[in-house]
Order: sequence, then structure tokens, then C-alpha cells
Amino acid sequence: MALITLHNVTLGFGNAPVLENISLSIEPGARACVTGRNGEGKSTLLKVLAGVLEPDSGEVLRQNGLRVAYLPQDVPADRPGTVRENLLQAITDPSREYVADALCTRLELPAETPFNALSGGLRRRVLLGCALAKEPHLLLLDEPTNHLDIPSIRWLEKFLATAPFACLFITHDRAFLRAVARTVFDLDRGILSGWDCDYPTFLRRKAELLADEAVYWERKSKKLSEEEAWLRRGVKARTCRNEGRVAALMKLREEFAQRRSQVGKASLSLSAEGGRTGDLVYRCEGVTFGYDPARAILRDVSLRLLRGERIGILGANGAGKTTLLRLLLGQLTPQAGEQRIGANVQAAFFDQLRGALDPEATVAENVAEGKEFVTIGGVRKHLYGYLGDFLFTPERARTPVKALSGGERARVLLARLFLNPGNVLVMDEPTNDLDIETLELLEEQLANYAGTLLLVSHDRDFIDRVVTSVLVVEDGRVTAYPGGYSDYETARERQATQTTQTTPAPDKTEVPEPAAQSRRTNRPERLSYKEQRLLQSLPERIEALEGEVAELNAALLQPGADYAALSETLAKRQAELDEAFEQYCELEEKAQRLG
Repeated sequence: MALITLHNVTLGFGNAPVLENISLSIEPGARACVTGRNGEGKSTLLKVLAGVLEPDSGEVLRQNGLRVAYLPQDVPADRPGTVRENLLQAITDPSREYVADALCTRLELPAETPFNALSGGLRRRVLLGCALAKEPHLLLLDEPTNHLDIPSIRWLEKFLATAPFACLFITHDRAFLRAVARTVFDLDRGILSGWDCDYPTFLRRKAELLADEAVYWERKSKKLSEEEAWLRRGVKARTCRNEGRVAALMKLREEFAQRRSQVGKASLSLSAEGGRTGDLVYRCEGVTFGYDPARAILRDVSLRLLRGERIGILGANGAGKTTLLRLLLGQLTPQAGEQRIGANVQAAFFDQLRGALDPEATVAENVAEGKEFVTIGGVRKHLYGYLGDFLFTPERARTPVKALSGGERARVLLARLFLNPGNVLVMDEPTNDLDIETLELLEEQLANYAGTLLLVSHDRDFIDRVVTSVLVVEDGRVTAYPGGYSDYETARERQATQTTQTTPAPDKTEVPEPAAQSRRTNRPERLSYKEQRLLQSLPERIEALEGEVAELNAALLQPGADYAALSETLAKRQAELDEAFEQYCELEEKAQRLG
């Protein structure tokens, strides 16, 4: 027997219904996802199932005694109590208080820490714990991977695979979707269709369906044009046949009038603004920082970031990723060590909590602050035309931000950011709430961005497709790895294997020979002829390597690309480019120092 069933459910908030004659059943043990564009009504559907919203018409049938737990996509900015107190509030049976302690252990939560003192990822984990504390028969998850770190996402994947309850979720995380979903419910133009298959199979079948739909309406359109032309020529005789043909035309017109076409695709365009930075964007040596003097979040960090790099920042919730970003932006002063921000750095920041948006103001007011025209890529454009590229109709552009879905808010922030992306783009969890189609388009724009990109994300596919190297924040240390997340995983596995197989050799202290010391002491304080020639030739080599790296990144985005071979070549070229930059910066600094 189904846990919950919707029968011909319709719900709207004005104009066209968000949900129209929706019918579905959730069986025990189901692992199902809901897909669809932002604003299609996915979150509304979950709220109906959770009992948060009542439909305008139709039936919602629930099994007797059904316990439903619902995890919304928004993380509250303020919530009283400690972690354990929040979990206890979710437990209805006082005799089962031990569940709260078990969840703290299972989710690695700091039981006595106030909720408001937690990072965004840890807050999300607490909310997930509150949902699990209800011991539900049906778990409804709206963007469960938002703000979660990668270890937590992987734990959730494994947990849901063997959990005793049914689960229906919405997510933009394609790796999570592939790992968990066994059924797909696709919400498209108010109509819900069920696909009893995994996500990759659904994508193939949906593409075939859309192609068939396009052919169907193309034929209908041709028929309509022919009949309209016949009608304009005039009906020659009042025969039953002609009257029937006119009636058929009226019916065809009505069918076209009631058709809900797919909304056009988003059209994002991103170009670096504010001029070119120097070769060196940021450099630090031995930097240590902590908000509490007794506890350092980051220790002895030494980095060199160069123009044109696309860097992903990885790490567990609370590891210090956002703190590292603020150091890179110059918003924080280190307690120890030195840092230097390069010349002409103009940074633009994408905030994971959407703090830059005014919820009371409209979409248009948030993006252009009252201006009627905007300039994008040197081209002057009407504001509503620009917002149309982000799938906002003029009516939607006049809607307050507080009335938008999470994905639509993310698109508002992107629209605002793309007007002035600067030459250093800093993005903290930009993938949260975006639909997969917009996500893929954003990937393409970031991969071709001419400036420097700093990206914090837990979306494994997104990182693999966008960045050229990653910085991993772990135990206060920051370690650099070439490539994306998959390359980092491979490198860590290789390191672990080598550690177990290799016996540490005794430390050896090399003492330089007296002759070498003498040569080093008597070295002239100026660049040698060889160093001067190298300094002159490096810019040309760097430019050539940058071109090769750009071509390899573009090749990786092509369908059917040999990802393994291209990634290996890209890693080699990136390492050569990094080495060339390192040499150039050292020689340039030495030349300046020696005058």
C-alpha cells in the first residue's frame, strides 16, 4: 500500500497553476527525486506532501499513522538553543531522548554548541538530524546537499541507500542524484510525469520525448498555417464540410492558445571587467589566523595565486574555507606571517547566504538599483531584456525577492554579479538551488572566464568541470593539488598507498661543501646572463602554455572527449605553467631587489 497518494492535485498562486492535476504515489522504500527548472513548483510539491500547503483541488491520501519529516531548502539565520536541544525538540517520545545523542555521534555534530555559532554546513546537518529524529516513514528533502561538505554528502548517499524509510528529494547535485535516485518524477510546465529508472536513463528518455513533442507541434503549426490561409481566402459555400473545417480550425486555435511552451533557455554571458591584473594576484608566507587568539583556524599558510587560475577550495564544514576566502580578499589581517594582494585586483563576491539581496525589493531593484538600462560586455541593454536572459519575465522582474524560489534567488544574484564581475571572481557555494540546466550553462561561462576564479563548492561534478587546481583546507593547513576533485581524490589515494608501502628513511642533514659555501658567498649581487635571458623568454612561454591550457579545458567540455588522456595532459601543462610563473615571479622580484 502506498504511503501517500496525490490524486488530481491542483495548486496555483495566480495566473497559470504551479501544479496542475498532479497524481503520484510514494511506495515504502522508494528512492525518488523530483526534477525540473527553478520555479516549476518542485518545492511546492514537497510542501503539499508534507502538509505545509493545502491544494486548491484534488485529494491527498495518507496512510494511517504516517510520519513525514520535511527538510526545507532554507537555512534559518537565527535559531535558539544548542545542537542537542534542537534535536530533542524534534523527538516526540521523551523516552527516546537517546536518539539525539546517537544523531550527534552519527552526524559528527558538536552537541553543546549553540546553533547560531555554527557554519552554514553544520547548520544544515543539524536540520537534517532534526528530520531524522522524527524517525519518519517518509523523508522529504529539499536540496539536502546545500552547504554540506563532501564527506557529509557521501555519508548521506550511503545512509539513504540502506535507510528503512522512503525518501523523495530535490537536488541539483548530479553525482548525488546518480548515486541515490531509482525513480524520477519530472515536473514540466505544471505536469508531473513518472520515470521508473535511474537518472542517466531518464535524461536519454526525456530528450527523446522533447524531440517527439517538437515534431508534433511543428506539424500542428503547419496545419494551422494552412487552415488560416484557407479561411482568409473565404468559404466558398456554406456546406457541412466547410462548417466542419471551420470548427476544426477554431478547435486548433484553442489548442495552441492553451499550450504551455517550455520557457526559453537561460543565456548567461560573463566577461572579466576592470582591466588586467598583474601576474601575481595574491601571495602569502607563513600566514596564521584565528578569531580566538587561543585557537588558530589556519596555520602557516603559504600560497601564490596567479592571474587566470581557476581554483576550487575544498574542505569540511567549519574547516576555514570562508575564512581563507576573506584572507585572499584582504578582508582579514593575519595574526602572523605576511600577505600581499597584487596590483589592480578588483574582486566580485558571490555570497552563499544571498546576503547581498534585499528581500523586500523587487528583482529589478536588486539587480539594477532603479536603472532602466544596464551595460553588459560593453553593450547597452534594457533591464528587462537582460533579466530575460536569466529567465525572468517582466512580470517576474517586478516580484519581490522574498516571493522567489531558492533557485530564482540564485539567478538574481548571478544577474547582479555578472554586471560587474571584476577581474577576480570569488564564489562561495554558487551551485546551491540552481537547476541543472542553469548550472551547466554557468559551468561553461566560468570555464571561459578570462579573469581569476576562486570557488568554494561541494558539488563534485561542478568542480571537475570548472577548476584547474584545488586548495584543500584540512586541520588548519592548506594544500594545493592540480586538476579537479577527481584528480585530488586520485592523488590522495596514491599518497595513502605510498605511505603504507614505504618505510620512512632516517633523517639526513646535508652539509654544504666549503667550496659551495664560498661560491655562494662570492656570488655577484645581480642577475646572471642566463637568468636575464630566462626572464626575457618566460612571458612568451607562459602565454603559449596559457593557450594550451585554455584549449585543453575547452576540449574537456566537448561531448565524447577522452577525459582521462586530456586530464593527464592538462595536469602536465598546468604544472609547467605553474613552474614558469614561479620562475618568472622569483626572477622579477630578484631583479627589483637588486635594482
